[in-house]
Order: sequence, then C-alpha cells, then structure tokens
Amino acid sequence: MKWSEVRQHFPERCVLVEAIKSKTRGKERIIEEMSVIDDFENGNAAWKVYRKLHLENQNRELYIFHTNNEEIKVIEQPYIGVRRRV
Repeated sequence: MKWSEVRQHFPERCVLVEAIKSKTRGKERIIEEMSVIDDFENGNAAWKVYRKLHLENQNRELYIFHTNNEEIKVIEQPYIGVRRRV
C-alpha cells in the first residue's frame, strides 16, 4: 500500500507498518510500499506490539505512524550506544 491508501483505510488511527519497498535518499528513508500490520487507537498500544515484533526479528523494517499526517518522513540516524546481548 501507499501512504495515501493507508490514510484512507485507517483514518485518525495509529498504524504499525512494515516497509515492503524502501530506499535511502541522503539521510531520509523513503517508504514506497508498506503493509499495515495493525491499527491502534493510541501510540502506547502500538509500541507494545512493535517491541514484541522487534524482539522476535530485528531485521524487519517496522514503523509507527499516525494517519493524521499527510506525509511521512523517516530520518535515518546512526545508532550510538550499547546493545544488550541476546
């Protein structure tokens, strides 16, 4: 799905999406196609599911957005810190 389609299907909701087709331009991640995993009334519920899925597979490109936003923008930032051992 494109972001405009997600906004139409899930108005005024938080959505947890997985990037299906994406690319990097400069420091911005451009998500061309996405799949909606679930929609939520609030961000807290979305973060709980995000954390669970991220722990299961850290290679998935997951994002939480609110459909009130006309456009989505993801800025890539290098990870600075310590990762815990699994």
